[in-house]
Amino acid sequence: MPDAARNLPRPVEDRIKVRWLVRLRWAALVGQTVTIAVVSLGRIVHLPVRPLLLLVAIGTLGNVCLELWSRSSRRVPAAGIGLVMIADALLLTATLAFSGSYSNPFSTLYLVNVALATVLLPPRWAWAVLGVSLAGFGSLFALDLLKPGGLRLSELDHQELMKLHLQGMWVALAIAAVFIVYVVNRVTRALQRRELELVAERSLSARKDKVASLATLAAGAAHELSTPLTTIAVVTRELERMLAASPPEVRSDLSLIRQQIERCQEILGQMAVHAGENAGEPLVPLSPADWVARALEGLLDRERVQASIDPQAAVLRLEGPAAAIVRALRSLVNNALQASPPGEPIQVRLRESGGFIRAAVSDRGPGIPPATLARMGEPFFTTKQPGHGMGLGLFLTRTLAEQLGGALEMESAPGVGTTATLRLPASIRPASGSPLQGSRTAPAPWPAASAKATP
Repeated sequence: MPDAARNLPRPVEDRIKVRWLVRLRWAALVGQTVTIAVVSLGRIVHLPVRPLLLLVAIGTLGNVCLELWSRSSRRVPAAGIGLVMIADALLLTATLAFSGSYSNPFSTLYLVNVALATVLLPPRWAWAVLGVSLAGFGSLFALDLLKPGGLRLSELDHQELMKLHLQGMWVALAIAAVFIVYVVNRVTRALQRRELELVAERSLSARKDKVASLATLAAGAAHELSTPLTTIAVVTRELERMLAASPPEVRSDLSLIRQQIERCQEILGQMAVHAGENAGEPLVPLSPADWVARALEGLLDRERVQASIDPQAAVLRLEGPAAAIVRALRSLVNNALQASPPGEPIQVRLRESGGFIRAAVSDRGPGIPPATLARMGEPFFTTKQPGHGMGLGLFLTRTLAEQLGGALEMESAPGVGTTATLRLPASIRPASGSPLQGSRTAPAPWPAASAKATP
């Protein structure tokens, strides 16, 4: 089946099947015409040209009607396709009857019709086409009994006719084999691609389920921990008030406790809002320059980042939840900074590629072994030291990219470094004013639990 027929509603798929059958029938009609012309002009076999050309004309008229039918808005049922293929078997039988009957080597072409029926039709119709083909070929033997000797097509002796028959068998076998191999290969490739798509869809669905679980877990943690943290904060303030005259070291420790509690409360609030869920966040056009600037805003070691934007990418606009895609790029940059030796710069390069913007973030770290690289992006898998990450950053970035129709690709060479490429769909937008004019807000603070929670 053609690629377009995959994953389509049944009526649309049936029409595509008919169009595909029309193309093959045109090829068959052209082949019949050429064969009749070559054999007639060679004067080796005396064919009844007029009846044969009449059958070709009938086939051509039927194919024109079939093509017009396939282009109409009416539903094309499987029964209609089955009747067309049965008609093809009958036309082939009539053609053979006028060109050598059962001794015609081109009777092998019955197999092509049966193979196509097996691919394009439900089982009951495929068996029906097979039955008609067998009956049609058998009728040629009955015709020979009714008219002994059949049509006198050649003056050659038996030995020469047998040689000609064997040569014709080779040609017929070649034609039938080419058609069958071509169709089967197309179907096999389509099935393989469909299987890969199903695997990718299942993988994406599993990741979405994990993201939903993470969001639920984060919201639950924020809810359950908010009460004890609030209690600790109240007690800490009371202690500060009661110990106002205590030594400076004690007051400093109490102040530190209060600051850490506030930080924990802020982290929990961000987890509840940003734990992989961007529902409700508006889709706004974001320029590549604005995307990079917001991703690097307030980042430690910002001076180590060397960013460049290709002119073809600069005129495009990203479409998506702005805060989420900013966090995704920021996560990749933060990973690269942590992987590179202190003082070493990292590269952030943006370019256009087939309607997408590709943001490649390259570090100069030790690289990642292939076995580890294959697991990058799995939730809670990290190569960092304990306490420095939970393994969620790449997982959330990849999930976001796939939800928007893009992808996250990882390349690494041990001893050279790693390049993470975030590919997101983009479009051309009018360059009047800032792409986020009137709607831009300060980038949401990156949750501390996920800013370092990337492999």
